[in-house]
Amino acid sequence: MGCTFCAIVAGEEAAHIVLSTEDVVAFLDRRPVFKGHVLVVPREHVVTLPDLTDAQVQSVMTAARTVADAVRTAYGAQGSFVAINNTVSQSVPHLHVHVVPRTKGDGLRGFFWPRTKYAEGEAAEYADRLRVVL
Repeated sequence: MGCTFCAIVAGEEAAHIVLSTEDVVAFLDRRPVFKGHVLVVPREHVVTLPDLTDAQVQSVMTAARTVADAVRTAYGAQGSFVAINNTVSQSVPHLHVHVVPRTKGDGLRGFFWPRTKYAEGEAAEYADRLRVVL
């Protein structure tokens, strides 16, 4: 199918996975808004939120809630920004929930998301910290 997220779920493509359940996988975004930015995806290939079954909504949103809580402890964040794009601005056509750690004064304004990069080995350290909390 050529879906990057399906390849990550199948273990065919590398990712810093922080949470894995029967229905959901969560991993660090490769181009994070802020370090610790996580994508929560259903294991099954589903493109948009309206395509999810009720059971999938429960699984995906429960995982997103769990990650949103964990980023506060793992990264000392004051809260998080949680978002889903449906088709427009959806860089990978596989439903994904963004969970972005937030701190007052972090510079995020509206939907103008500045992107950053991890230094060599830094993504693994961020993933490890979140896995400990999850």
